[in-house]
Amino acid sequence: MFPNKTFHLIGGIIADNLDSITISFDGTIKFSDKDLDNWPTSNGKNVLPCIVFNNPKNLVITSSGTGLLDGQGKKWWGFPGIGYLTRGENRPRLLESNGGTDLLVENIIMKDSPYWTFWFHNVLNLEVRHCDIDARRDEKDNHNLYDITAFNTDGYDVTGRNVWIHDCSVWNQDDTIAVKDDSQDMVFERITASGIGLTIGSIGSSLVKNITFRDISMHDSYKGIYMKFRGDGGRIEDVTYENIYIENPSQWPIWIGPAQQSDSNRLCAAHPCSICWPTVPFATCNAGASSYKNILLKNITIVNPKMNPGVIFGNETTAMEDIVFEDVKVVNPHKGKEDYYKCEGVKNGIARGSTYPVPSCFEDQTDKR
Repeated sequence: MFPNKTFHLIGGIIADNLDSITISFDGTIKFSDKDLDNWPTSNGKNVLPCIVFNNPKNLVITSSGTGLLDGQGKKWWGFPGIGYLTRGENRPRLLESNGGTDLLVENIIMKDSPYWTFWFHNVLNLEVRHCDIDARRDEKDNHNLYDITAFNTDGYDVTGRNVWIHDCSVWNQDDTIAVKDDSQDMVFERITASGIGLTIGSIGSSLVKNITFRDISMHDSYKGIYMKFRGDGGRIEDVTYENIYIENPSQWPIWIGPAQQSDSNRLCAAHPCSICWPTVPFATCNAGASSYKNILLKNITIVNPKMNPGVIFGNETTAMEDIVFEDVKVVNPHKGKEDYYKCEGVKNGIARGSTYPVPSCFEDQTDKR
């Protein structure tokens, strides 16, 4: 137990093979932002996470109130833009579990992670409840270019089977929730989220199946619903987004297609779709040869988007199949940007109910047709 006091620690805390243990963070742990070049590493080069659990079983991470893990990430993020060029992605994750079975995380605040905040991978039976993630450069209620330069401060990143994250919140400058490769049977519900989006991806050549996002509110987010592939040969299927409210999104509220990202110091490089696309001349976006099947968006409300409603971009040779928009509505669309920016590479796309606007490559079965 960590009592209700403030502790100052350096990272690289490693716990192996814990079994039937409860850890209570009742106070505040602040991880050092001093002398970053001497942060513990695994091989003299790659920094270690702040805290990592290897193959725990029946592990509970909790607090009697709301404990705080503070990564003090601003020093790691560095000067906006330049900081990323200096350190890239060699920054510590705040809380990680490498493998694990029957895990519960509850009543924890995770603040200003240097890199990904919550990274639980290859887990079986994980529940996260009543936790908050917050990573921001300032207190403004938006995601402008200054804020977004806190790159890679992902919220809840997970891989594995049987994951339930509920009654939580996240405000960050990258994926708010990210379902990564080789994941199945996950539910995310009753969440407030603002950042790059409710994400599946970036997926490589693996299968991701049976994922549900529902009852989620997104205020002043950057993206909203975001499904993305980084490579070829992958498959995302049996996915539902239901009862999602997206207000004042500053970029695409719906994106289904290739990952819009750069994995190098060339900011506008396409890996596979440039983050500068389509606004910067010569920036490209490549669909890739991965597939989507049986995707349902139901009761989605988008209010005051700054851009078009979205992008739906599949590869013609591995076209998206059975994509259904039911009651997907845009309220007060931006003048001159009422329609989807792109809709192609879709086989059997259907718009139903009160969906508006209807993506151009979908069959219109709406009530207003």
